[in-house]
Amino acid sequence: MESLLFNQLDVSEETKKAVQDMGFEEATPIQAKAIPVILKGNDVIAQAPTGTGKTCAFGIPAIEGIDSNDDRVQVLILCPTRELVIQTTEELKALSKYKEGVRSLPIYGGQQIDRQITGLKKKPQIIIGTPGRVMDHLRRKTLRLENLKMLILDEADEMLNMGFREDIDIILESVPGNRQFVLFSATLPKAILDIADKYQTNTVKINVVHKELTVPTVEQFYLEVRESNKVEVLSRLIDANNFKLSVVFCNTKKRVDDLCKDLQARGYSAEALHGDMKQLQRDSVMNRFRNGFVDILIATDVAARGIDVDDVDAVFNYDLPSDEEYYVHRIGRTGRAKREGASFSFAAGREMNKLRDIQRYTKSKIKLMKPPTIEDIEENILSGILGEVKEVLQDGKLNKYMKYIEQMLEELDDVETDTYPTSVEVAAAFLKLSMKNAVMGSSKDVNIDELSRNRTSNLDSYEDSNMVRLFINVGKKDHLTASELIKFIAAHTTIKGKQIGRIDLLDKFSFFEIPKVTLGEAMANLVDQELKGRRVNLEVANKKQGNSGKDRGGKRDRR
Repeated sequence: MESLLFNQLDVSEETKKAVQDMGFEEATPIQAKAIPVILKGNDVIAQAPTGTGKTCAFGIPAIEGIDSNDDRVQVLILCPTRELVIQTTEELKALSKYKEGVRSLPIYGGQQIDRQITGLKKKPQIIIGTPGRVMDHLRRKTLRLENLKMLILDEADEMLNMGFREDIDIILESVPGNRQFVLFSATLPKAILDIADKYQTNTVKINVVHKELTVPTVEQFYLEVRESNKVEVLSRLIDANNFKLSVVFCNTKKRVDDLCKDLQARGYSAEALHGDMKQLQRDSVMNRFRNGFVDILIATDVAARGIDVDDVDAVFNYDLPSDEEYYVHRIGRTGRAKREGASFSFAAGREMNKLRDIQRYTKSKIKLMKPPTIEDIEENILSGILGEVKEVLQDGKLNKYMKYIEQMLEELDDVETDTYPTSVEVAAAFLKLSMKNAVMGSSKDVNIDELSRNRTSNLDSYEDSNMVRLFINVGKKDHLTASELIKFIAAHTTIKGKQIGRIDLLDKFSFFEIPKVTLGEAMANLVDQELKGRRVNLEVANKKQGNSGKDRGGKRDRR
């Protein structure tokens, strides 16, 4: 696989800056092979499946070749569907955001043609359209292509499958003969090769060869997870397993930084690794990860090249990679030295097509799994605690502690109240206490009806615990989530996510628990801060507040 960083491309600083804003560091294989060739002006036929970064592969050279002083159409990009037209247009606008005078316009069926004619009068230099609608404008003479410099066919095989061959021929025959012709297709059937032979000259053929999976010891899973739930599902997977070292992959540097902050706010030992960090910083992070001082490493594909650790237990594809080959490299970070490993990929909606492509090219089975439940997490924590207890029992040396248990049993024996706790019950009490203090970064939304029924008894129990329950004047109507509240507390205090107890989100306000010893710090640092656009007020919750919460919450909202 050719390696090429975007900042090494022979393109304008404006384009490099736009690519950097998009969060991309390294060109995908198809981009690394196609961009330099297209920039030279060659005709190209490239075989590349969906999801490999094709749009940047032809979009960057197209934008670089635009003369912003020329108001005529210079580039025409044909796509099979309006969805792809819209998607391509959005990416080209992002790529050209710093290029003054470069204008693009999508034209496709289903949109009013008068609106498109108005857009064409604004003199766009780049047209992205479906063959049928481009033909309509050619017939109406509202689109003229006599000054076209570059013609691009994206997903050419799909256009032929949809019956656009005749339209493509008419369009190709109506453009200048000296234009550059770039063709991208997932497959290269004879009909595609015929088009290339007929309309291209001095053609450069590009084909990205995919590697097969070479890490059979990795068990692969995927979860159908939408963007808004990714942090929570990742937290549950971590909590439900005993992974010592994990690597989480994101596609951009910003995603790496954002996720790292989210996980740290939830109490996880996580560090970021990406290309914006100085080499000294990256070396320091890697050393902490290798030595077990950091449990979770969040990285981009480029930065991950420095990860040479044999005992990584799990790899998470928080974002699906842009190229199937990257998937192989990512999950190869685990299952090394004949150890077993696991990979977990998050996908939803259109990403499922990309996941199928990955499965096809790696010739491996990626199994569907459901996110762990809170009960799964509790069971795992219980198993971990019991495992540690067994080790302590095997080690012995318990005489010092047994006398305290015996003393407790004597003190608790009460003939009058008929209370006779057993040593098994004492052990169960210690287990319950250990569970309460266990580290859990995942959260659980509370059922409002259940909370209302149990509120008084819940509040009674808080008075005798080591936790204090606080009222905050922000709730679900402010679109507050449990993870956002945890991040808010962690950002303004030294209270870690793992120290925060139960969170109850109601419509107009919320309750949360923190250790009593941190109460002063919370009141000093959180009050009058802004959360979800509101000035924060905190109060220690009591029975009266619990019983009259709705009225108090309503008054606060009206004030």
